[in-house]
Amino acid sequence: MRPKIATAVKICGITRVEDALAAAHSGAHAIGLIFHAGSPRLVSHDMARSIVDALPAFITPVALFVDARPEDIERVIATVKPQLLQFHGDESPEFCSRFALPYIKAIKVRPGVDLLQYARHYRTAKGLLLDAFVDGSHGGTGSTFDWALIPDQLPLPLILAGGLHQDNVAEAIRRVRPWAVDVSSGVEAAKGIKDAAKVAAFIRGARNADV
Repeated sequence: MRPKIATAVKICGITRVEDALAAAHSGAHAIGLIFHAGSPRLVSHDMARSIVDALPAFITPVALFVDARPEDIERVIATVKPQLLQFHGDESPEFCSRFALPYIKAIKVRPGVDLLQYARHYRTAKGLLLDAFVDGSHGGTGSTFDWALIPDQLPLPLILAGGLHQDNVAEAIRRVRPWAVDVSSGVEAAKGIKDAAKVAAFIRGARNADV
């Protein structure tokens, strides 16, 4: 059994300043900015910088990439000023570690995937983000996965994603005991547009699970 912790919340796929501020004011610990052209939640560099500039203290801006070129990542780091990188593709540990920022690595979970081996392989990561496997997708699908596939003794902080929303986040936290939960589609009015009421309800659900 994992120890009981106060679970952090990341709201991913932010594309507007008002959505970032709504997440922060509702108690989110981090917001995710997606720099992958294949995502409907892609944010421009200018908008991302406006979002980061508007964030209050102690809210972590996270830049998300999928098999991006190093020069594109460096440009985001220089212009947007994220505090954490998130890799959702086939990036090696050496690639993820080459930038002057900490990172988390996303893993698409399905039967047969050895999460302990992944954790050892990406031992330089600040956490493993576990998402549902959907062929051809890199996240934000709204699909869950079998939480029983997660080993109890994962040696890196666990960030749980995949199909979370206000009605299941408390159960997910009680069962999995993650370090953090990550949500995108579960708090949206439309793709890339967050619903402030859903964001607030999701964070309340996460907090209620910690009581």
